[in-house]
Amino acid sequence: MRRMTKTALTYRTNWPGGNSVWRLWPKQKAKIAERVKPRDEQAQQDYQDKLERQKSQRQAGKKPRGPGPKAPDTGAKADDQINLTDEESRIMPSHDGFVQGYNGQADALLADTGYFSAANVRACAMHNIKPLIAMGRDSHHQPLAERLAPDAPEPDTDDPVVNMAWYLKTREGKACYAKRKCTVEPVFGIIKQVLGFRQFSLRGLDAVAGEWKLVAMAFNLKRMHALVRP
Repeated sequence: MRRMTKTALTYRTNWPGGNSVWRLWPKQKAKIAERVKPRDEQAQQDYQDKLERQKSQRQAGKKPRGPGPKAPDTGAKADDQINLTDEESRIMPSHDGFVQGYNGQADALLADTGYFSAANVRACAMHNIKPLIAMGRDSHHQPLAERLAPDAPEPDTDDPVVNMAWYLKTREGKACYAKRKCTVEPVFGIIKQVLGFRQFSLRGLDAVAGEWKLVAMAFNLKRMHALVRP
């Protein structure tokens, strides 16, 4: 009888020649550890931020509310996994259960002031995503002189919060943030329901990105035909 048991970090088999499987796991474990490193860094940063807030409250003579922050449990978890045939894909939940797939990543994140925090801005920067998160309520009717004023010089700092605050006040930043009013969900719905595209045929991020560009091109051609026909 052949039996195989597998978890995220261990692999045991009584298959003939199964020792070769054991030699694979150190490499996979190292890749899992590399993948969870940003998560651990963010958790540690959030923990330090909470400690600093409580320290500031005590120095101000205020008693911090609730229990003290708990140090994060870092490192690989039992449910951390990696795909051995397509490392760039991920296991994701869907209405049909869990699927092995890709999540379309944006170059920028647009959000209103309810989502603003220094931790969120740093998390975006850590994942190479440009944060465009409103830091407060702006006037909808700015004076003409203020709207036509040239952009302020870019700050000489690596602080993502400061850089985001500057960019949001530039003409380019305002134009980008205005796109928050748009929605792309209907496009995805048409691609899935009308064009019938529900899964990729290729493996690897570059190959999947190329396949997705073909699908997007097909959608654009269909849309253009609908717009220009008499």
